Amino acid sequence: MRNVGFIGLGNMGRAAARNLQRAGFDLVVHDIRREAGTPLEEHGAVWADSPADVVAKTEVIFTMVFGPTQIAEVIRGESGLIAGGMAGKVWVDMTTSEPFLMRELGAEVVAAGGDVVDAPVTGSVDSAIRGDMILFVGGTDAAVSRVQPMLDAVGVTRRVGGHGNGYVAKLVNNQLWFVHAAAIGEAMVTAKLAGLEPDVWWAAMKGGAADSFVMQHDVPSIFAGHYDPSFRLALCLKDLGLINGLMDAVGSRSEMTDATYARFREAGERYGENAGEMTVCKLIEDDAGVELRVEGDWAKPWEVKHPSER
Repeated sequence: MRNVGFIGLGNMGRAAARNLQRAGFDLVVHDIRREAGTPLEEHGAVWADSPADVVAKTEVIFTMVFGPTQIAEVIRGESGLIAGGMAGKVWVDMTTSEPFLMRELGAEVVAAGGDVVDAPVTGSVDSAIRGDMILFVGGTDAAVSRVQPMLDAVGVTRRVGGHGNGYVAKLVNNQLWFVHAAAIGEAMVTAKLAGLEPDVWWAAMKGGAADSFVMQHDVPSIFAGHYDPSFRLALCLKDLGLINGLMDAVGSRSEMTDATYARFREAGERYGENAGEMTVCKLIEDDAGVELRVEGDWAKPWEVKHPSER
């Protein structure tokens, strides 16, 4: 299966699609923004006018769109995947979405004769560019085996069970990510006000009990003052809404997540939802009247190059 479709060409989706091209797959692309396909077309991708058009030209269709409303339209819409004919095709979804809805959509694709794999991702735009982001993969062994070469082209597979489990893994992953992101602002400002400079604090925290991906990867965006606009607050808020919905559905306690959600909403209201994810920490800086800038050549994740292009 060399013909692969990709629907949803945002920062992460476009990077994943480009890695499929690098691996030698013939790509057909679609997005609600026509211009999003241009960088991939420059490397040989073919544009499709609708999801149904993607199905007509490919055997495997990847999707990575904003959220539940958008992915339901891609699947069930008048020009969606099912309308295009999914018999014998495989749908691989990388969207962060609502697990129970996605199981319904997956069952509809299977009823239409297709296979389905969920593979939402964790990491960052630079890991998507490099092709080493982690994929939370759910589905039958047979379905996953059919698309394993494509999955290997875009990231590192972590199997989490049957279809739908990938969405659960992604949501609880982001739950911990956002809680830590919000808490880091409080810790950094406290340390600064008590006389511990941010760069010294950061060097001391790494490798200890407080360490995490957020500590290692995201704190430099605070030092730089750009707060990583490659992942917007709008996406954080969408994901936090999904996380709260999942917790409500299963009946688990959510006090820490609720507090984190409130902090991210406050950041969105103050700085706008297009601000970078770590702007949730700028709230604490501004309210304390301190800055956490550190001189240095801090990397911009969205400017990282694929190893083949360095």
